[in-house]
Amino acid sequence: MKSAEILKDLIAFNTISANPNLDLMQYISNLLLEHGINSTLIKDDTGKKANLYASVGRSNLSGVMLSGHTDVVPVDGQDWTKPPFELTQENDKFYGRGTCDMKGFVACAIIAAINASKQTLTTPLHLAFSYDEEIGCVGVRSMIDMLAKSPIRPAMCIVGEPTSLTVATGHKGKVGMIAHCTGKEGHSALAPFALNALHLGCDFINILRDIQTDIEANGIRDTDYDVPYSTIHVGKFNGGIALNVVPNSCEVAFEIRNIAEDDPQMILDKIKQATVNIVRQARKKASEADIQIEIFNTYPGMYTKNDSAVVSFVKSLTGANDTCKVAFGTEGGLFSKELGIPTVVCGPGSMEQGHKPDEYIEIDQLNRCDHMLAKLIEQLKVGV
Repeated sequence: MKSAEILKDLIAFNTISANPNLDLMQYISNLLLEHGINSTLIKDDTGKKANLYASVGRSNLSGVMLSGHTDVVPVDGQDWTKPPFELTQENDKFYGRGTCDMKGFVACAIIAAINASKQTLTTPLHLAFSYDEEIGCVGVRSMIDMLAKSPIRPAMCIVGEPTSLTVATGHKGKVGMIAHCTGKEGHSALAPFALNALHLGCDFINILRDIQTDIEANGIRDTDYDVPYSTIHVGKFNGGIALNVVPNSCEVAFEIRNIAEDDPQMILDKIKQATVNIVRQARKKASEADIQIEIFNTYPGMYTKNDSAVVSFVKSLTGANDTCKVAFGTEGGLFSKELGIPTVVCGPGSMEQGHKPDEYIEIDQLNRCDHMLAKLIEQLKVGV
């Protein structure tokens, strides 16, 4: 069995984050069991989604963990020319939702585990597959809780997000928030006597833009990133019920993506301080005026030093000397911060193809990942 065969099966499961992933996880569990590999399914409260954790080799020893997520982003509204949930080969590419992000790596990791099961390993191999990563590394947290209670934890981790198999030593952290803006309703013919919550929301967005401008000009920089500073982004702005009604509420969904040297709480404190002034002015017109900020998701950035053992080890597997940092977040920050597991991100494909119509992975990238993980198994045989 080859990784492409497994990838074909994985792509056929429509595991966008809104859907269950249990059938996919059961498929992986059964496939591993056929080769004598036991796995643990960690289900969510609904019983329809699960993480999967499996080990090859002695369970009483630390080892190397391969981590990947099994959910994918939606295809709605995208102009696909190929079936998103069927693997299509065209020339030197495999097309399908998740080929790049990141079922390609998951397929390679499964093959690596199957091959490892036929060997005698001095150092064990662990698989950690999660759900709901695409909505903020949500699902993996129950697996982290399980590992936190275990007397033995992996010695290092490779998160297989697409980096074109370059070893990534860092990624930004994220705080996702909603600003709930309260105004005073009224008839639009008498709008000056009311307080438009959308206007209040616009004032709040201007705060975010001003602080972003200051960060870009004066903030801490890390030139290893494509965007070398922390960013503030507004993604959604909702409010109003009818054109002739002055809206009394609106919501602004926004995020902070911070480099490791930046404390997102300090950025948020600046936002809150500036918000106080806006609310104070608004209450001169309507006593109920308010802006309350709710944090609904957060995960830490990842920062692994270039001279750490996991970096040199994974570089020896890829044969490359360069490292990079990636703009997107991963569960790697949680493994590193919550469990103290040294982690890098290194996987096949490029995020340039992720989240887009006709997503693809180059077959050569898949083959190179198989080769990298084959070298990993050889190292695990002699010990890491």
